[in-house]
Amino acid sequence: MADLTPDELRNALATSKKRARDLADELGVAEAQLLAAQVGHGVTRIEANPNRLIPEVEALGEVMALTRNDSCVIEKVGRYAGYRPGDHASMIFSETIDLRFFPSQWQHAFAVEQESDSGVKRSVQIFDAAGDAVHKIHLRPDSNHPAWPGCVGGLDLRVDSQSLNLEPRKPVEPAKSNPDKRDILLSEWEKLTDTHQFLRLCAKLKMNRLGAYRIAEAPWVRRLDVSAVNQMLEQVQESGIEFMFFVGNQGCIEIHSGPIGRLKEMGPWQNILDPGFDMHLRMDHVAEVWAVEKPTRRGPAISVEAFDARGYLIFQAFGVGFEGRDSRPAWNAIVKDLPSLEVVPA
Repeated sequence: MADLTPDELRNALATSKKRARDLADELGVAEAQLLAAQVGHGVTRIEANPNRLIPEVEALGEVMALTRNDSCVIEKVGRYAGYRPGDHASMIFSETIDLRFFPSQWQHAFAVEQESDSGVKRSVQIFDAAGDAVHKIHLRPDSNHPAWPGCVGGLDLRVDSQSLNLEPRKPVEPAKSNPDKRDILLSEWEKLTDTHQFLRLCAKLKMNRLGAYRIAEAPWVRRLDVSAVNQMLEQVQESGIEFMFFVGNQGCIEIHSGPIGRLKEMGPWQNILDPGFDMHLRMDHVAEVWAVEKPTRRGPAISVEAFDARGYLIFQAFGVGFEGRDSRPAWNAIVKDLPSLEVVPA
């Protein structure tokens, strides 16, 4: 990381019109370092533990929840409610905000208050040990702004330092297969009763998700052409069905459950621009796409999953299977018709 002083980072922020993440990449620093440099200048270091942070955020009313990875951003408007803590994983499941947290990754957090042309903007931003954004919570005009001082005061770490001790960023694990255990993989796959069992199976066999897909076979997996992503989104939009769209990083997964209203391509980005739900996907980052079936007690769970060239999971999409809102038959039909990858012989 670049060795820039807090003063230099603030000066860079003052003269740049770029988004914080893009500016951080340009400067060779972590995004969290840009916020740390502003402590005392509208930024406050706060408690990152979700067991402390989320109950305070609940008082802010309707907000926008943002989660991203390098290739996809999801934004949902709603209230934080129904928090369920856990040592390994925690969750929020309200009417519109559906999140899975991994507390060990929540290492640094900031309350941010910044002047803008449209007035004061307030947000809570959480980062991992390397200073990469895990999750962000943005207040909206109709949020409960009078609750903001109490929220910040209840979480304030009273740390004046404008520097941050960070750990090196961990590289993305590439696809990891174990061909010698392929028969066991397929045999155990058939016995799955819950989608969450799949990663445990992979770990037991010393594989990861993408590595397992690459050595599995029909009917469990089918590699799709990259064009299948746009076709999937367009058909969900045209059919009006509900689907579940998962976007995450190492510390948070955010989920949209519902239909698609407006799709709009802009350069390399495919975008969903709906009231209360935005999604921005870098199509040029999508390197592998898979249709995957996993057995469950409630029937097969069929997903479309996209990975970048490093093997990082960009998103997963499933049919909605809630009681009274079962879109799975229509979703399964859409996935069945998606184009397979045509393998050109060497």
